Amino acid sequence: MSGRIFQNVVLQFKETTDRTIGVIDAEGTVIACSELTGIGKKWSKYLSAINAAEGDCVALEGKTFKALPGWGGHFDYAVFASGDDSVGRTVCAMAAVALNSAKNYYEEKHDKGSFIKNIISDNILISDIYMRAKELHVAAEVPRAVSVIRPLDERDDSVPLDVIQNMFPDRQVDFVLSVGDADVALIHQMNEGATGKDMEKVAVQIEDALRVDGESRVFVGIGTMAMHLRDLAKSYKEAQIAIEVGKVFDTERYVINYENLGIGRLIYQLPTTLCEMFLQEVFKKNPIDALDQETLFTIYKFFENNLNVSETARKLFVHRNTLVYRLEKIKKLTGLDLREFDDAITFKVALMVKKYLTSRGIDA
Repeated sequence: MSGRIFQNVVLQFKETTDRTIGVIDAEGTVIACSELTGIGKKWSKYLSAINAAEGDCVALEGKTFKALPGWGGHFDYAVFASGDDSVGRTVCAMAAVALNSAKNYYEEKHDKGSFIKNIISDNILISDIYMRAKELHVAAEVPRAVSVIRPLDERDDSVPLDVIQNMFPDRQVDFVLSVGDADVALIHQMNEGATGKDMEKVAVQIEDALRVDGESRVFVGIGTMAMHLRDLAKSYKEAQIAIEVGKVFDTERYVINYENLGIGRLIYQLPTTLCEMFLQEVFKKNPIDALDQETLFTIYKFFENNLNVSETARKLFVHRNTLVYRLEKIKKLTGLDLREFDDAITFKVALMVKKYLTSRGIDA
């Protein structure tokens, strides 16, 4: 960040106080000072004491120092004022407020991460994206994968940001952003010609790195490839939907690609009243709950084996005639013959609709 921003604010204080005010960076170099001769001085001997103060004012050799907020073990910038008396502390604390505001404003305007976050949050006009990208030297038209990483259990701590940042250390092209209460969004620049499979490989690496004792701890949702900066917001929403839909229809998967959601994506977007009406129309004879667990298990296996009676019977370790008998029983109960393709599709969709309504707390 440019010391010029700090210098402009520091010089304004000259008119209101006779105390010398300035800013040092993380190396202890004075990067802004109301006395111009002070700029460039090295005060590295004060660093450990300022860090130890954890953001509070600290008096050192006739000066008062205060690290700017954002302190996390090591400060980025600290304000100082001459004098270690109560006036020095007050001047230092007031200067810290003004300089921190200037820092935040500058970062918001000039920080690439903030720019990307504004895009995915729909906080920037599409017409402004290209112009801001040029100002910040962010490539507009390169393929980018957008992933959302979310804890399996929302009561868990948020996703460890540092682990993902260490996996994607190039802050100029990859952006690891904290979004919402617990989510982390990764915008990762891909190679030209990259495919959905390549995006899934990246997502699998993330899910794997965040496992604890071999247990999955996060969902990773993947949106469609964003070929332009303006596509990032759409891809980000898709990654969120991928997690939501995957949690309902594909409970065994932790890496979920929006492009592979199939019919689940369609059902998820339907009004629940429409879904309830559909189930009532399909199951006129008996509600779906009339089917016991063994019957439902048979149905799932039949679908898994592509409606092949012989193969399903083999997998269930039952005689072919036993399976035919069960399918006849299902036909009597529901009016649907699962050996008929159209009826099988209707039943499959009905099972998914039932699952969706259950996830919404609706007993249909």
